Amino acid sequence: MPYIEFTDSQKQRAAAVDLEAFLLSRGERLLREGRESRLASDHSVTIRGNEWFDHATKEGGGPVTFVQKFYGLSYPEAMSCLLNGEQGEIRTAPSKQKEKKEFHLPPKNDTMRRLYAYLLKQRLISRNVLDAFVHARLIYESREPSKGGNDYHNAVFVGLDEHDVPRHAHKRSLYSTDPGLKRNVGGCDPRYSFHHTGSSDRLYVFEAPVDLLSFLTLYQKEWQVHNYAALCGTSEHAMLWMLEQNPNIHNVLLCLDHDEAGIEAIGRLTEILRGHGYSCISVLQPENKDWNEDLKAAHGLPALPAEEHPQLIVAPDVCQFIAEKCEEVKPESLGSLEKELPRLLLFFQNHVQHDEIGKATLRADEAAALALAAYRRELRQLGAPIETPDLRDRLCAKILPHQNHASLKSRHRELSAKTQAVLKQSASPGIRSAEAKQQIAEAWLDLAADFTKVSVKYEAEELKKWQKQQQESKQVMTM
Repeated sequence: MPYIEFTDSQKQRAAAVDLEAFLLSRGERLLREGRESRLASDHSVTIRGNEWFDHATKEGGGPVTFVQKFYGLSYPEAMSCLLNGEQGEIRTAPSKQKEKKEFHLPPKNDTMRRLYAYLLKQRLISRNVLDAFVHARLIYESREPSKGGNDYHNAVFVGLDEHDVPRHAHKRSLYSTDPGLKRNVGGCDPRYSFHHTGSSDRLYVFEAPVDLLSFLTLYQKEWQVHNYAALCGTSEHAMLWMLEQNPNIHNVLLCLDHDEAGIEAIGRLTEILRGHGYSCISVLQPENKDWNEDLKAAHGLPALPAEEHPQLIVAPDVCQFIAEKCEEVKPESLGSLEKELPRLLLFFQNHVQHDEIGKATLRADEAAALALAAYRRELRQLGAPIETPDLRDRLCAKILPHQNHASLKSRHRELSAKTQAVLKQSASPGIRSAEAKQQIAEAWLDLAADFTKVSVKYEAEELKKWQKQQQESKQVMTM
């Protein structure tokens, strides 16, 4: 991997930069107190020569750490900033080539007694469905030696390549005392994960082989004509390989688990499919946590319930709050967005640095409301006014959990860059076409969503903490 290396001379010059002069040159206000200065924007931070100290967090250091902490820059960016644009030398670290493990199928057992008992009785898979895959050499029972001296048995789900050569195998424990053992065999190619190829234009995508078999058990009518792939995880490789090998497939149905990980995977896979030119994408979610739990429920057995994504639970209320706050934005605030938004970003950064996350989200909400008000203004000028409920719904549609992972402490730089880009786009001179105006409107909506995601992530994390506390309380009460 490439990395940036600075010379000893550059490091010494960066470390010797007078922080007071540097900050004044960047427009920062300093409050003189004896031989030290305080940041006007954060009175807890004092500057003396080339050193700084934050009395609130008890942190301090030299120019490089200051620029990294207070401007949100990486080490190479901070060095370049202090050296007036000088760059380090790009070097390439020597690559460590891993020796690829050769793929081999686990050894077969003489019988499939344990496999059939497990999949038919414990997992409730249809015998007809199971027989079809066993006869196609796609499922068998393995017999492998263990450290304790006894043989170990697994269900093995085989993936064949385009020449019917085994290239992938996923193992699932057949022992009720070890229900968590699920893994792919070393050296396998993820493109050829467990799958079935039919003749229709549909591809059904699942997380695990047992999910696939459970779905077929629930919906057996003419199942052989369709295409199915179990990702043995949530990576896209097997799905894309199936589409590449079968150009007749135009409809992709994502049938992943109904839980936090499955919901995020659906969002990510949908984006990948659209990037490959597929537009007919559907989502089929089980009513319970996964398709095998649905199969249990169909047999009248207890089933693990579905788990909604915390961000999708809190997003409607957060978006409603911001849409209502948008109503309170005054015309003069919209006339000075180039000042108001950077001001809110500065407050946001200071709150985050002091671990005042609740206050930081309030600043993000204010910025989101301003951006949303700018979006509404652009629509009004286009002759397409919008009411608050629709405004909320459009904002909520932009909240996609798989895109909202970054920690709140790392967001200032990205939000600042996007804000400046939208302000620049909005302030560009000249007569704009209707299409250009629409693009500016959408840019304001996207910016509003980026700020809204801050509160959505924060509220979702708080919800998860509360849910965990409730669960722990229930466990204590049942003991």
